[in-house]
Amino acid sequence: MNYFITGAVSFSVGLLSFLIQQLYKDNKRLRENRKQVNLTKESAIKEALCCLLRVQLIQYHDHYMEMLEIPSYAYENWVMMYNAYHDLGGNGMITKMDEEIKDLSIR
Repeated sequence: MNYFITGAVSFSVGLLSFLIQQLYKDNKRLRENRKQVNLTKESAIKEALCCLLRVQLIQYHDHYMEMLEIPSYAYENWVMMYNAYHDLGGNGMITKMDEEIKDLSIR
């Protein structure tokens, strides 16, 4: 009878160890999948923000270049948007526009 109890306990411990290892592996796999999904979403959000900033910067540029001057509040907005766009990795197309905006008189 003692051998039966010892065998049952050994079997139970082995089974529990196996189940814990499987749960750990599943948890790790789920965390890696969630991490990849989050990275994909963050990348999409970054690209969307960059695109929206580019559109707004182009609109500002075209509008104020036509007026040949820029109000101080609009210039402040331009600087903040340009810096955010640049920090997000925006391309150099807007850099030329930034130089042109900086040449405008501020009213």
